[in-house]
Amino acid sequence: MYDKDPLTALQAVSAAQWLAFAPLAFQATSAMRDRGVLAALRDAGPEGCTMEDVTRQTALPAYAVRVLLEAGLGLHIVWRAEGRFRLGKLGLFLLEDEMTRVNFDFTRDVCYDAAAHLEASLTEGRPAGLKELGPWATLYQGLQAMPEPARASWHAFDHFYSDLAFPAACERLAAGAPRRLMDVGCNTGKWAQFCLARLPQLEIGLVDLPPQLARARERLDAAGFGQRVRTHPVDLLDPDAPLPGGYDLIWMSQFLDCFSEDEVVAILRKARAALPAHGRIWILELFWDRQRFEAAAFSLQQTSLYFSCVANGNSQMYDSAVFLQLIERAGLTVSRSTDGVGGYHTLLECRPIA
Repeated sequence: MYDKDPLTALQAVSAAQWLAFAPLAFQATSAMRDRGVLAALRDAGPEGCTMEDVTRQTALPAYAVRVLLEAGLGLHIVWRAEGRFRLGKLGLFLLEDEMTRVNFDFTRDVCYDAAAHLEASLTEGRPAGLKELGPWATLYQGLQAMPEPARASWHAFDHFYSDLAFPAACERLAAGAPRRLMDVGCNTGKWAQFCLARLPQLEIGLVDLPPQLARARERLDAAGFGQRVRTHPVDLLDPDAPLPGGYDLIWMSQFLDCFSEDEVVAILRKARAALPAHGRIWILELFWDRQRFEAAAFSLQQTSLYFSCVANGNSQMYDSAVFLQLIERAGLTVSRSTDGVGGYHTLLECRPIA
């Protein structure tokens, strides 16, 4: 997908201007979507709208409608014929596609202001932009205290991708169901709830920071699964904090991308040390180099910049070749690898190297 330059010189100079004006274009697109401009054009159908029609339907000033629609022409969000504006395919995706909405809101509410600090983050190895959201060393310490709408947009972004993979991953799990599963980085407990509802003999141990465990416990108690759940507060970056033993399978979903290479190795070594002789480690991750479509790969590559300037300053959405080396460094081997789980994920089934 990335083994040659795909742009002609003319395409390249146009793309350069899109990047040069990207912040303004992004905010204009946000206004068109959220103030009803795109919806007015969609509802008008093939006949389209005049500027006056859009002004009446949105209650925006005529000047605002004009500059937004003209910006939309250059962005190919809308098109114009005989003085009437129509919604383009790009505009329809911006308005109705769930993945686009989730990514857009995440960028606007979580990353936009922080992105101004990206260069400092990259040179200093810390999330310099996180101060735009709160006074924490990493985002994970402040997940439950983040201001709205950033908090809601972050969780929507995280859950959109993980939830797509849950059915297929749980089906694979059921084929050789463990008696006891440890969910490391359980977040809000959605995966645990999904499994507990479908595997009646399963018991789950949850590992995370205390605020996340409290929220997950509340969810699972309310769902009636509390008796089959244990919680283990562990700071996985503490070298003296081991993972609890006694679990047949250790599960990590969209978790290890939250850590640097050396931290990934250290966490996997903790997991390996906690395994019984027959134990397994399953890792569900998104790798940009294993995506079928360029839009998905692009989204993951840009998400790495969020980790740089907002989350922790040292992690990313990994190239799978880099990640597989980390697994080997931790003393593990991949016994089975499945791409396309839920459309985007890779499931790595790992065992200790003998």
